[in-house]
Amino acid sequence: MHAEGRCIHFVAGWWIVDSRLSNYRRTTNHQRPTTIQLMLESYNERVMNNRIRARLPRAVRLAVMAGVFAMSTPIAAQWLKYPTADVPRLPDGKPNMAAPAPRMADRKPDFSGLWLTDDGFPCAPAAAGGDFIDCNLELPLSRYGLDIGIGMPGGLPRQPWASELVKKRTADQSKDDPHARCLPDTFLRSYGLPHLQKFVHVPGLLVMLDEDNANYRQVFTDARPLPQDPVPAWNGYSSARWDGDALVVDSIGFRDDLWLDMAGNFLTSGAKVRERIRRPDFGHLQIEVTVDDPKAYTKPWTLTVKQRFVADTELVDEICLENEKSSQRMTGQPAGK
Repeated sequence: MHAEGRCIHFVAGWWIVDSRLSNYRRTTNHQRPTTIQLMLESYNERVMNNRIRARLPRAVRLAVMAGVFAMSTPIAAQWLKYPTADVPRLPDGKPNMAAPAPRMADRKPDFSGLWLTDDGFPCAPAAAGGDFIDCNLELPLSRYGLDIGIGMPGGLPRQPWASELVKKRTADQSKDDPHARCLPDTFLRSYGLPHLQKFVHVPGLLVMLDEDNANYRQVFTDARPLPQDPVPAWNGYSSARWDGDALVVDSIGFRDDLWLDMAGNFLTSGAKVRERIRRPDFGHLQIEVTVDDPKAYTKPWTLTVKQRFVADTELVDEICLENEKSSQRMTGQPAGK
């Protein structure tokens, strides 16, 4: 593992940062650039002052690609290997993820920490190439990142018009995905992306800092009333109250058509989202999410997303729009056409 930085690694249609890889390899039979290849070209244009601006290029492919690409460029040290304080440790020095959750002064769980999806795809290392690992073990993409309704019996309960829209987006290779075009993500999608988030929990407020596009979210934990006529926002407006050790967060006031995954499932401006956030032990968060959005769905739907604690590293700037050139060439056409 490189001591001073991370590397970029492609898996299942996404580029991720992975500090173990050291060689750039490319395998493709396509005669014209695919969206993925355009993302790679754009990434190379981002090397400035011998330092990667740690932006994860946006892929919009929904199928698992036949070829796997990887590249590596060192990132200047930004406390990427600095030991995290106040972490319970095992005898081997690794974090004790099963230790009791920390508590605030009022004895409520403290959600502070660096977090990453714990819903990654199960996979095995590639059969060939000792340093070529296609399992994105360091910064995984959640299985919900491809389709947030995965595993839900019958799929999401979409309205007929919403199903047709998602079908069209899939056929278009998700070329209009706002994430691929450097626009912010809403928090429900951010939980599953291969980017670190830092939660800062203080009395009355839980702040979620996302290294992707320097995004942020505020959750007010004083049970304040939600605004009556809010200006639509990417993350909406969130007010929370405690139910035992679970923080119950209600959010409204979203912008219209916020994508939730690569398939193009979305929230509308009429959505109400409720989260129940729990920290059962030191190393894990469980977030039960219920979406009530009658404009797009026939009934409310619920899923539970999981997060795991990440120690001994820090956030890295990932500003998507910096020298971005790939989106203008996204055609939505399959490779080779």
